Amino acid sequence: MAGSVNKVILVGNIGRDPEVRSAQDGSKIVSFSLATSESWKDKVSGERKDKVEWHRIVVFNPGICDVCEKYLHKGSRVYIEGQLQTRRWQDQAGVEKFTTEVVLSRFRGELTMLDSKPSDGGSSGASFDAPASAAPIAEDDVPF
Repeated sequence: MAGSVNKVILVGNIGRDPEVRSAQDGSKIVSFSLATSESWKDKVSGERKDKVEWHRIVVFNPGICDVCEKYLHKGSRVYIEGQLQTRRWQDQAGVEKFTTEVVLSRFRGELTMLDSKPSDGGSSGASFDAPASAAPIAEDDVPF
């Protein structure tokens, strides 16, 4: 049995179009912010409350980088599976800074697009509509 586990699973919406950069070896690196939210009804006031958390996602996997670059945009809903990593650096004033990111490394991680089709204004030329020959599935045909 492993001594520890570093695994993060998030489902949320992309905050802005993914940023694509190139590493020194020519490989792509994609980064974007992902918003996750929760809502509840306040017991005292009965008012609806919302809380949004922002997560920085960094992708090193070449296949997933291509998908991010071609199909993801602000507002896209995605499932992300990766690992937490904390980086440390010094800013121009010499102050030490830290950031924690969810990383999809070269050989680990998963990204699943959850949108049924691109939203209006999406830059993707791909179609996500079901083929015309696809028949709707009756509830009795679902095995679970």
